[in-house]
Amino acid sequence: METDGLGPRVPLNPDVSWLERLPKVELHVHLEGAIPHEALWALIEKYGGDPAVPDLPALKEKFRFRDFPQFVDAWHWKDKFLREYEDFTFIAEAVARELARQKIRYAETFFSRADVTRPGLQIQRLAEAFRRGLNCVPEIRVALVADLVRDDGPDKAAVTLAQVAEARDQGVIGIGIGGSEHRFPPEPFAGVFEQARRLGFRTSAHAGEAAGAASVWGAARVLRVDRIGHGTRASEDEALLDYLAARRIPLEMCPLSNVRTGVVAGLERHPVRRFFDRGILVTVNSDDPTMFGTSLAGEYLGLMKTLNFSRNEVRALILQAVRSSWLEEKKKTELADSFRRDPVWNE
Repeated sequence: METDGLGPRVPLNPDVSWLERLPKVELHVHLEGAIPHEALWALIEKYGGDPAVPDLPALKEKFRFRDFPQFVDAWHWKDKFLREYEDFTFIAEAVARELARQKIRYAETFFSRADVTRPGLQIQRLAEAFRRGLNCVPEIRVALVADLVRDDGPDKAAVTLAQVAEARDQGVIGIGIGGSEHRFPPEPFAGVFEQARRLGFRTSAHAGEAAGAASVWGAARVLRVDRIGHGTRASEDEALLDYLAARRIPLEMCPLSNVRTGVVAGLERHPVRRFFDRGILVTVNSDDPTMFGTSLAGEYLGLMKTLNFSRNEVRALILQAVRSSWLEEKKKTELADSFRRDPVWNE
């Protein structure tokens, strides 16, 4: 018996084994949302614990959400235990080891400003701390994407961007914008994203997760992003789906995350199958895997079991992720070729 990343234990089947051994790419995973439970528990103990979360099973129970706002609350609670630069080095190494164990060969990972919960930490030194941890795991290449906080407004985002530009030498290749999408639309951040492009950064925006199709339109047309994080609720607008397909704007879709936060009522109702069949450039990702009890293999298994994706279609999704990555074109070709040569690829 083996867990499949969907919650209950299921009998081992060939697809589970294949998906776990298959080389993969992650384009939408938050470092702070991917901390292995044991690593986070070590930090909780380091800082004196929390009476409401007395042990590791209670920590896992803490990460069960009825909706998106409850998830945001749990995110901020977790951040209370990330206080010193060495904590970020510690979690970066733990996350990278877990991603490498899952046969993820390349990842573009979001990181958030530490001063949201711990004033005094500087972005340059934070990026250095993350990089020290990531460099301990040579089996995986990890790029960093700075996640701006839309709740703080465009002026603060502009300040953060300027600080992020100083951390470029730590492998920071792009910016995204997360936070309370349902309260803060993308349009006021147009100037920040334009400046990011001038600085040479690639861009993404969470949209169509906690807000509807208008948010996706704003990210695509006003922010002019390279990729859209989630994009799930683009399903509410047929013209938008046509636009995404025609423009080949990649979507960083996270189906099980959307189920966990109540964006969709169940995996069988997730639009990823419809988007893929329509020719939209879909990629599949795990978002905040240890907070949602998921994995990238679990995401793909859910698509196969519930939405009838075939092995060929899973391989196509992985190659679409390679094409949608922000690697140099030569590196994309090399990575895709290495996947096709892997003995597991054509099983």
